Amino acid sequence: MGPEARKEYVEAMAERYGRVNRRGKKRVLDEVSELLGCHRKSAVRMLNGLKKKKAGSGCRRAGPSPIYGEAEFKVLKAIWLAAGQPCGKRLVAAIPLWLPSYEKKSGLSAPCRKRLMKMSAATADRLLKPARAKVVRKGLGGTKPGRLLKTQIPIRGECWDEKRPGYMEADTVAHCGESLSGSFIWSLTFTDIASGWTENAAVWNKGAAGVVERLAAMEKELPFKLLGFDCDNGSEFLNHHLWTYLRERKAPVDFTRSRPYRKNDQAHVEQKNWTHVRQLLGYDRLERPELVGPINELYRLCGLLQNFFCPTHKLAAKVREGAKVKRSYEWPKTPCQRLLESEEVSRQAKIRLKLLMKSLDPFNLKRQIDGQSRKVIEMKKRLEAAHEPTILVSETRRTTQVPLGNNLP
Repeated sequence: MGPEARKEYVEAMAERYGRVNRRGKKRVLDEVSELLGCHRKSAVRMLNGLKKKKAGSGCRRAGPSPIYGEAEFKVLKAIWLAAGQPCGKRLVAAIPLWLPSYEKKSGLSAPCRKRLMKMSAATADRLLKPARAKVVRKGLGGTKPGRLLKTQIPIRGECWDEKRPGYMEADTVAHCGESLSGSFIWSLTFTDIASGWTENAAVWNKGAAGVVERLAAMEKELPFKLLGFDCDNGSEFLNHHLWTYLRERKAPVDFTRSRPYRKNDQAHVEQKNWTHVRQLLGYDRLERPELVGPINELYRLCGLLQNFFCPTHKLAAKVREGAKVKRSYEWPKTPCQRLLESEEVSRQAKIRLKLLMKSLDPFNLKRQIDGQSRKVIEMKKRLEAAHEPTILVSETRRTTQVPLGNNLP
């Protein structure tokens, strides 16, 4: 039997297969499998597939009917993008914080809201799988060892009280591009171990005076008292200026450092370098001091969004069983929620946090962050164009200035 004859025969038998009863289907399958020399299951798939294709219905997927549709996906994607593309568990914890603002602007039906509030983390990850972004390249590390005060500043050998806000880790990020030479902007990151509250600041050349100035400004805005300060072994932290500021006060702050070349000693702040710095500013070189002010404004807006509306994980327990280590985590919460639940935070500070949170709109904050980020990029391009280096090319009876570029012979 040739291909054309086979196709005509299968089409005729599929039409007959759809009309007859159970006993008639058995006879049709016997005839098709005997004539074509195929298995009965193959004949069933062939006849059923052709019948549904002619009906224009397509194959129905196995399992129950889908619960979540385009409406839920639209809301979920909007919150996911505005919250910085968190994982499913953090996204599900953030939905109750973001939905009120979304409803004010775009509206939301009661059934859709109910389904979103009941959504699991695995479902959120599955729905957002097509929209996931890929991680970009890594940057350079610019920590240079600080030899001063290494004997006075002890290594933190045991963990601080992780249930009491006030013990902070500090780190720096270099915006140097592909080279650490010359002058450029550095970012300071301060993270509270207990709550995850994070503050960022930009400084020019990470000098000791600039670091102390930004730390003092940050401490005034904290909703809790600074009790401990832990840093790496960089010279921007191990110096007399910072030592004097932290230790020579009425209530001295515990000043400790991590072990050299052990990044896990500062795991709480190291993980913020991507979410709070690189996602905002990328890996380009920032070598104009005029950008420090706009970047600090960008960090202020981002801090409000991250601290009030972006839940984070926190390790609850770690148990070793043989060669394996089992870790369990708390339900994701925002740093603000952890501070409001803490007994160590004063009542006045909690009232200020609640009032500030009520005055904020996460979607509006996200738009302001995007606008400020574009402003920083445009300002960077304008400053680089205005300060483009030049060389002198001498010719007979004239001298001209030629910009440095790829068009030189």
